[in-house]
Amino acid sequence: MKKAYKNLDFLNSREARSIRILSEYIEPQARFRHYHVTDTVVFFGSARTLSAEAAHAGLEAAEKDGSKEQIERARSAEKMSSYYEDARELSRRLTEWSKGLQLPERRFIVCSGGGPGIMEAANRGASEAAGISIGLGISLPMESSTNPYITRELGFEFHYFFMRKFWFVYLAKALVVFPGGFGTMDELFELLTLVQTKKTGKQMPIVLYGKEFWEDVFNLDALVKWGTISPEDLSLFHVSSSPDDAFDYLRDELTRLYLDNEDDDD
Repeated sequence: MKKAYKNLDFLNSREARSIRILSEYIEPQARFRHYHVTDTVVFFGSARTLSAEAAHAGLEAAEKDGSKEQIERARSAEKMSSYYEDARELSRRLTEWSKGLQLPERRFIVCSGGGPGIMEAANRGASEAAGISIGLGISLPMESSTNPYITRELGFEFHYFFMRKFWFVYLAKALVVFPGGFGTMDELFELLTLVQTKKTGKQMPIVLYGKEFWEDVFNLDALVKWGTISPEDLSLFHVSSSPDDAFDYLRDELTRLYLDNEDDDD
């Protein structure tokens, strides 16, 4: 006879879906508690963004043997690689700052979606600062592996998008959004909605990184014009184009919101 909780056929069945969902809540919670992770700074951005080294190598190869279209794609990838390097630098600086806070618990741990691109850059920067970082991965047909810079004990693979999103939001004290595609936009707008409607129960600094990109793909002024958002909703985020500016903004806001007022919160 097989016990129900050891019956993999049952656990993978439709009837056990609620158990699988609950597992994706309880197991990460236990791990975060064990490693004293209380809050995070979340990085979103494209999985397709290459490091400067990889992008340069790709351009050299394309210029040597590639078609005109391949060369143009490689040039675009090299331009986008600056965002990878900026995410890496910003993550490194935030991690160094966090490690120097001299607090009894770990604070403001860098967290990414666990995959390549901007996610890899965020985890890589934290690793280069000798800090821990989190990767909240998701099982996808086109993206089957996590990046190698995640702290091993804090690498996760979710099946359910909504449980992954829950852990992005629940621990987050700040959000940095680099250029990305559908997934990045989905995550950004969900977070903006939660902050706008005060469903997060906390203030959350949000940085949109890359002014040129966001001005090209966003026209939020039009939403104000048409009356679908309020003018003050535009103050829910800060647009930045340099690691220095983004770091200064995040450090100052996190200090104001969560460090200066810690005694009052207790």
